[in-house]
Parts: sequence; structure tokens; C-alpha cells
Amino acid sequence: MSKLKYKYIYGPVPSWRLGSSLGIDMLSQEQKICTFDCIYCQLGKNLSYSIERKIYVPTQKIIEELKSLPEIKIDYITFSGTGEPTLAKNFAEAIKAVKALRKEPVAVLTNSSLMDKKEVRRELSLADFVICKLDGFSQESLEEIDTPAENIKFEKIVEGIKEFRKKYTKKLALQIMFVENNKGQFKQLADISKEICPDEIQINTPLRPCPVKPLSKEEVDDIKEYFNKMFRGTADIVTVYEGEHKKVLPISEKDTLTRRGKI
Repeated sequence: MSKLKYKYIYGPVPSWRLGSSLGIDMLSQEQKICTFDCIYCQLGKNLSYSIERKIYVPTQKIIEELKSLPEIKIDYITFSGTGEPTLAKNFAEAIKAVKALRKEPVAVLTNSSLMDKKEVRRELSLADFVICKLDGFSQESLEEIDTPAENIKFEKIVEGIKEFRKKYTKKLALQIMFVENNKGQFKQLADISKEICPDEIQINTPLRPCPVKPLSKEEVDDIKEYFNKMFRGTADIVTVYEGEHKKVLPISEKDTLTRRGKI
């Protein structure tokens, strides 16, 4: 397949959570723009903290690239990329435009940092599958793992996710990235997860190249066992070590995928 030049969409990539996932990057910068600077981030150090929502990429640019797609198998169209996707002020407009053009379900990978905002929760509700990050169980652990921008508070994040869960009737997952720093906190994280009542818990550890070593499969399996006991079948518990990676042929060039931490 010939590789056209795509600037705002990338992949498809083989996702252990989403199958064949075509990414949409609403920020699309050479460096990440995010509310967090996670210690395990594949995109490197955050040089551009932001909590301001604005338009980084016009919606029409996204749609133009989607219209030029060749015939490819896609399981999900996923809003992710070089930072927190809900920082895009035209986030809702883009989801609506994608749904008007494509038949595939829309997923969003969010770090949950802006979910205390009513408009962000309303916009996220347009997606078919929302995956919320939850790496810490307190302000201290949030700062240790995710290094948030100033004024982002753990309690507001959790309350935002809970408020979203009350009204959101489609699929909600919590993604928890376990590393050495928080592996001993899995019981506290399970307690908070139980309060949120997600449809799925994604137990992750960084297997792609990054500054932090992953946990072993045995460690992840032990954590999964505890979550299974806690949830007793009320949520699916999945891990990165079990996830199936489909064989896909990306339309993006290698440097595009590398810049977004996908290879």
C-alpha cells in the first residue's frame, strides 16, 4: 500500500484494547501538548504544559484526510495523539464530523484531567468508548506518576469521572498504568475504581520504549487477580500482556508513528 502524507490521522496501529485503531491527533504538534508529564510517557518530556482549550487543528483538515483514506480495515477511530485530546476546543465538532463520514465506532483516550469540566464531559459522551486514565489514588501519587500541571487536583479528576459515569450509557473503561512507583497501591486503586463502576478495567504497564521499566507478567497477573475478586464479574478486567495485537498495515509513515509514540 502506498503511503500518502497524513499529518493529523495516523495508523492504523495494532491496539491491545481496540484492535485495528486509526488515530486522530487534534493537537498534532512536533512536541506534545498536555496537562500531564507522566513518568512513563513515550513522547518524552513535556515542554508545553497547557490547561487552555483552543483549536489546534481545524476540523476540516481532519475530515479532508479521512476522505482520502484508502480501503482499510478499522475497528475504531481513536482520538489520541501528541497530548490530551480534550484540550482541543473543537473536539465535539470533530467527533460529530467523523461520525457523519465514517461507520466505525469512535474511541477516546483521555488522561481525565479536564473531566471536572461539564462541557468536556458532555463532549466525551459523543464517543462510543471512553478510556479514562487513573494512575494514582491521592494527590501525592498523582504528582509522583503523572506530574500534572498546576491546579489539577486528584479529587476533581475522580469526581469528574464519577459524574460522567452517572449519565454515560456507552462503554467506559479505566486504564491504570502500573509501574514500580505505584504497584504497591493496587488495592487503593481498586477501591476507587469500584466506586466509579466502569465497564472495563485495563491493567497496563509500559511495554513500549520509555524511561520506566514495565512490571513483569507475574506482577500484572497478581494485580488482575485482586481486581477480579473486587469486581466479581461486574467489570471486564484485561491486561496488556493478554491483549491481542492484530496485524495491520499502517498508512502513516514511520516518523509519524514514532512522533506519536506508536512504534
